[in-house]
Amino acid sequence: MGKTLCFVRGLYPDVAANGPPPRHICPLRLASAPIPVHAHPQGTTDGDGVWVSQSDRHSLERELVHSKDGKIVPVWMLDDAKQVGDRTCLKDQGRWRRYAEHMLYTLFHYKQHEPTDGRAEKKWWSDYHRLNQRFADKILEIYKPGDIVWIHDYYLLLLPALLRQRVPHIYIGFFLHIPFPSSEFMRCLSQRKEILVGVLGANMIGFQSYSYCRHFSSCCQRILGFNSSSAGVDAYGAHVAVDVFPIGIDAARTEKLAFGSHVIEDKMAAIQELYSGKKLIVGRDRLDSVRGVAQKLMAFEMFLERYPEWREKAVLIQVTSPTSIEEEKEEAGNKMSNKISELVARINGIYGSLSDWPIQHYPQYISQDEYFALLRVADVGLITTVRDGMNTTSLEYVICQKDHHGPLILSEFSGTAASLGHAIHINPWDLGGVADALNEALTMSSELKQLQHESLYRHVTKNTVQAWSASYLHRLLTNLSSFDQSIATPVLDREALLDRYRKAKRRLFMFDYDGTLTPIVKDPSAAIPTDRVIRTIKTLASDPRNAVWIISGRDQNFLNQWMGDIPELGMSAEHGSFIREPRNDEWENLTEKFDMSWQKDVMEAFQYYTERTQGSFIERKRIALTWHYRRADPEYGAFQARECQKHLENTVAKKWDVEVMAGKANLEVRPTFVNKGEIAKRLVQAYGTEHPPDFILCLGDDATDEDMFRALSNTTIEKSHVFCVTVGASSKMTLANWHLLEPTDVIDVIKSASDEV
Repeated sequence: MGKTLCFVRGLYPDVAANGPPPRHICPLRLASAPIPVHAHPQGTTDGDGVWVSQSDRHSLERELVHSKDGKIVPVWMLDDAKQVGDRTCLKDQGRWRRYAEHMLYTLFHYKQHEPTDGRAEKKWWSDYHRLNQRFADKILEIYKPGDIVWIHDYYLLLLPALLRQRVPHIYIGFFLHIPFPSSEFMRCLSQRKEILVGVLGANMIGFQSYSYCRHFSSCCQRILGFNSSSAGVDAYGAHVAVDVFPIGIDAARTEKLAFGSHVIEDKMAAIQELYSGKKLIVGRDRLDSVRGVAQKLMAFEMFLERYPEWREKAVLIQVTSPTSIEEEKEEAGNKMSNKISELVARINGIYGSLSDWPIQHYPQYISQDEYFALLRVADVGLITTVRDGMNTTSLEYVICQKDHHGPLILSEFSGTAASLGHAIHINPWDLGGVADALNEALTMSSELKQLQHESLYRHVTKNTVQAWSASYLHRLLTNLSSFDQSIATPVLDREALLDRYRKAKRRLFMFDYDGTLTPIVKDPSAAIPTDRVIRTIKTLASDPRNAVWIISGRDQNFLNQWMGDIPELGMSAEHGSFIREPRNDEWENLTEKFDMSWQKDVMEAFQYYTERTQGSFIERKRIALTWHYRRADPEYGAFQARECQKHLENTVAKKWDVEVMAGKANLEVRPTFVNKGEIAKRLVQAYGTEHPPDFILCLGDDATDEDMFRALSNTTIEKSHVFCVTVGASSKMTLANWHLLEPTDVIDVIKSASDEV
């Protein structure tokens, strides 16, 4: 079936109580307006609001269906809206974006709020969830199997998981246009887990730069405990690809707009006449605190101080348009605006005169023609953003400078900095460095200017927004098609299992403990079985046709404490070092005659790494020794584990008959002949060759359980009678025939068997 692309973006420009702003000042796109742009507000006694009739809604929907940008479907947020006849009063439409802009936008740009009682945040979170839910509802109204849903930006971070829950095999891509913070900042968000889990519903997640990609993977590992790498994250039984896709602009259209109008030529001539004999440094930013306008002005002041020869010869033309972020307008807008005005006044007062001001500040929207005229006449483009995802001004500046070759000074904190390698990169917090960069740009030779610009122009015209979208979709489809279903372990066929279970008379069950019957937790002592687990195991073991065993790496004391009250249950501790038969309180030591002198050398190595790895600890069992690093920093703990394993394999393992096993956030050393596979083989052989078990269910989640799967695959028992099931992602390498996602699924399967009469 052919695939249809569903492009989803939750962009909400402001609409004041008095209606949309004049279109000649701030054009509104029909595709992004939360109300019909032609709707007429009606003042009423019940407060501010915009009245929209049914005909208004239908009119907008008809326009959007036939939009030149493709078929567009609006999502109406009418919760709690006042209805009078066929008219709806839309009040406080900003509520739907309040959480995104107050909480997510600020945190993702490395800004934190003062602590509050959390009541407002709870309301915002509720609205944010409802917004995402409403988008999910609308998408599924028009979705057809095989369609691709491409979701954009921080307004809809929950949407991938909401769609995945309702349509498990849906194809979802997600792209974040703003920065993604490090785990240290992400941890400050109360709903950090919900946000990460929401995004992980996508098949592929794209970011503007590699650092944002790395931060996301690190957050998934540190906050959610998922395995992650530079290629992606393993979450809930699936591999979510994570990749870098630097966005571009429509270069051909930008060039046509910038060079295709005589009006722009006239405006260029007027600007050049106004600032005749001066070098023009141009900046254009929104009035957001993250745009670095204040840093730009202070750096320009230092430039005039350090390089007095440029006084009266260079002018900074700074255009600051009003912010679109509600958080900035409500809390910081006036403060930021006042600070900018004070800086401009002070610098002009020191270095200017009645007839000559070094800074020309325009706190307003400017027309498209004026904007392109400024970029074309500029001698230097100056962008000092302190944090952003994509900066289109830098790309548009490069296009506009195709004849003039003016250098571009670009903040290293911009998401486009990595792509524009031939721009002059600066740290906006280093005011002296920015001042020096301005002097470097103004004194650069024509040959070097041309050389740098040619490289920048080549990149911008090649890596356009069309190439970006094509690259993203191609990579998404490649990831979807390259996932080889023949390699993936299928989900356990529960019907087949129960059918075999009903027919069998001699049934053998072998269960791992951690990660199989109970979830993996940071503190091993906290992995206590729930009442449901104990009841289910007890019911299953009470059937005389069932032989139920727990084969674990846990020691005898732990298994006795939590499972010892089930007399029909057999248990093996420390990966097969000890065994306790059903209806028997005595443990048999299978390693009794083995020389245990190796433990001294291993303990010394483990103690060395424990002292140097904060949060790690040693678990001393009767036979095996285990070094745990679940509480340590996941990346550093894994690094230390690799170093420790390498050391032990080159020393202890060569001297003694032991093996070093890497588990889930642990490292264990034990005799080589001790493993779970030997116990599985022993249990099968106990039935004899004439009457082998006619049903075997073996469940485990890590590398130590592969020994059981291997041993069972080498028996002569009919393959259809053996169910080897790994717990975890279907994509992981395993000898198991089936997989289940998590311990709750394991208990569900065991309970369904125990319920059979």
